[in-house]
Amino acid sequence: MNKNIKQTPRYLAVELLTNVLQQGTYSNLGLNQIILKQRLSDRDAHLLTNIVYGVIQNRLTLEYYLAPFIKKTKKIDFWVEMLLLSAIYQMEYLDKIPVRAIFNESIEIAKARGHEGIRKYVTGILHSLKRHGVPPLTEIKNEKDQLSISSSTPMWLVEELITQVGIKKTRNILATINQVPQQSVRVNLAKTSISKVIQDLATEGYDINQSTLTPLALHFNKGFAPDSKAFKQGKIIVQDESAMLAVESMQICASDYVLDACAAPGGKTTQIAMELDEKKEGCVCALDIHAHKVKLIEKNAKRLGVATRVAAQKLDARNVQSEFSIESFDKILVDAPCSGIGLIRRKPEIKYMKTKEDSLNLQKIQAAILDAVAPTLKKGGYLTYSTCTILNTENQMVIDAFLKRHSDFEQIKTKTANEIKETREELGLTIYPDDYLSDGFFIATLRKK
Repeated sequence: MNKNIKQTPRYLAVELLTNVLQQGTYSNLGLNQIILKQRLSDRDAHLLTNIVYGVIQNRLTLEYYLAPFIKKTKKIDFWVEMLLLSAIYQMEYLDKIPVRAIFNESIEIAKARGHEGIRKYVTGILHSLKRHGVPPLTEIKNEKDQLSISSSTPMWLVEELITQVGIKKTRNILATINQVPQQSVRVNLAKTSISKVIQDLATEGYDINQSTLTPLALHFNKGFAPDSKAFKQGKIIVQDESAMLAVESMQICASDYVLDACAAPGGKTTQIAMELDEKKEGCVCALDIHAHKVKLIEKNAKRLGVATRVAAQKLDARNVQSEFSIESFDKILVDAPCSGIGLIRRKPEIKYMKTKEDSLNLQKIQAAILDAVAPTLKKGGYLTYSTCTILNTENQMVIDAFLKRHSDFEQIKTKTANEIKETREELGLTIYPDDYLSDGFFIATLRKK
């Protein structure tokens, strides 16, 4: 047995997959911690990342491939299932890795983590897979089942999307959710200009291009954005381009007094602050219910050079009237807690952790926050509601219900600098993952009469 088997990417992948899918660890955070702790080489870090994301993204497909080789009456440990799924993923999706290498190390992992019986069990299944091959997806005749298994999307979400947008659009969405997410950053106009930061990044050797969604966003086609001088100098911040549209649609004025009701980690807060001028008394009040997240908002504001325009404090947005007077704010942003279904490409485990019931329960929180902040908006002011989900239960349905409760508000069409989906009939703006290969996002703009 390899004495260092527990430090190999395949062994570490099985451990992390078990933690993510059984205990709820976030894949991106877990990966970063392991890569740093184990001091993995770029090659090993790449293989670890590939296996972890690959298995999570394709879990239902891989389970379909594995099912014929496992006795339904035999219950296996969760980590053993993750070991087998990771081996199948490598066999089916990573054609540059020899099957012999996958088998040898998978068997060594079974022996190191388990016992002789588990080693024999894993060995038998792997050799059976090699002899017979995996069952083709074309054998799945039911259309919804085929969509669910081939895209590895839980059935409830497939059915919800079909109800919302129809079968054709659902197919398009699900065809893109397992692609590698684009690395996008927002240019911080408080410290630089778009043209200058593009020039600086090109000089550093980064391959970048501008987003079609918003003039503030740049794509990193290669290289890690936080390693750049521009990032370290606070000239850019990592932020998905869809998320930038929420603040962009608010049309912030330099003298505005703004409430960011659910602010951490501060991406949208600092985007708002970027447009303000403290000399004109422009300020954004940024709220979060956790003290450590308030500190994170302050840290980001300081790095980006907008700290004097940000007032961060620990407060549940549902209690906003205990701290702020009626009709205090010119504009309010409620970037509401949500299911995060729009982030599937970036956090693939979300689709297994969330349910339709979760989405319905979140409605209550979202409604409570909107009801609480509404009285603190000035007459003629604007309230922007946004989520990083694509489910109507948390988006337009929440807005429609709010408007029934608050006759002093009306919804107007959400507009963006690049006139995204300007010809749509809907007043709200929904960005689906297949539209621009960005995160899924929803924005609604309300005006207080």
